[in-house]
Amino acid sequence: MSEDVIPMTEEGHKMYQDKLERLRTVVRSEVAERIRQAKEFGDISDNAEYESAKSDQAFVEGEIIQLERLLSRAKIIDRNELPTDEVNLGSTIELHEINTKRKHTVTIVGTNEADIEKGRISNESPVGRAILNQKKGEIVEVKTPSGIAKYKIFKIKTTL
Repeated sequence: MSEDVIPMTEEGHKMYQDKLERLRTVVRSEVAERIRQAKEFGDISDNAEYESAKSDQAFVEGEIIQLERLLSRAKIIDRNELPTDEVNLGSTIELHEINTKRKHTVTIVGTNEADIEKGRISNESPVGRAILNQKKGEIVEVKTPSGIAKYKIFKIKTTL
């Protein structure tokens, strides 16, 4: 596994920290209690509830390890250091699709924070790569399965 720095918005970093804290405190305790209760049923060698709880425990511990690794490699984007006239990580952009005349508002985030339903696209996605470091008014082309899509960068905001 690569140990490269992972760019992340402050909001995304907090979200992952909160999730990690919840897993460490609340979820870990809940699973431990399930294991304790399952042991009270007697023989654990043939106890489905015990096996289920142990499986959940392994999953939770694995998730904790993943989040700790992610957060240890995270580099929070300092928006104050970013140029305000070009698209960067953390920028919110209004794009106008030239062929269809549709408008899209997207925020460029690191891969781990991407959520298309919330308009958060990865800097490594085709659209993200195409608009990164571009300026307002520029037209970019993005190769899609249905052909080349052209977008005009209409607005750039540097805050989420």
